[in-house]
Amino acid sequence: MMVTTADDIKRLREETSCGVIDCKKALEEANGDLKKAKELLRKRGLEMAAKKSDRLAKEGRVEAYIHNGNKIGVVVEVNCETDFVARNEDFCKFTRDVALHIAAMNPKYIKKEDVPADILAREADKDAYIKANCLLAQAYVKDPGKNIQDLLNELVAKIGENIMVGRFIRYKVGE
Repeated sequence: MMVTTADDIKRLREETSCGVIDCKKALEEANGDLKKAKELLRKRGLEMAAKKSDRLAKEGRVEAYIHNGNKIGVVVEVNCETDFVARNEDFCKFTRDVALHIAAMNPKYIKKEDVPADILAREADKDAYIKANCLLAQAYVKDPGKNIQDLLNELVAKIGENIMVGRFIRYKVGE
């Protein structure tokens, strides 16, 4: 078993925003392999998000974004469990990033379950349609290696509350 150094833990923490103890455990399990440790933390984040998904999220915030030139505007509601989290810096950053993403990528739905069956039935490549039109499945505009669901899961793992995108609307002049 490799010894994990404080520098390794610090680096993993900076890259994942996970807690020190979680980073240390993941590095120990991965025998010091940073890439494997990141994957372990990602899987744990998915598990944590799944466990919290049935909890009520009745607090949150509404974020507004107006794109340069004032031609595109977005209003998005992101929900969480407590008003304390709604004021959290990471939560606020997430809501701003989601609003910006919606302005850039113009999703039609939040998740694949929101796509009407008749519309999906007409599509030859259903997965491609979902990735192009469902917010949570879209590649994140600032980091195409992740999708919005990945960002959401990371935030749930970090904060420890159920978080969900409630609704959004995107306006574009002339549309």
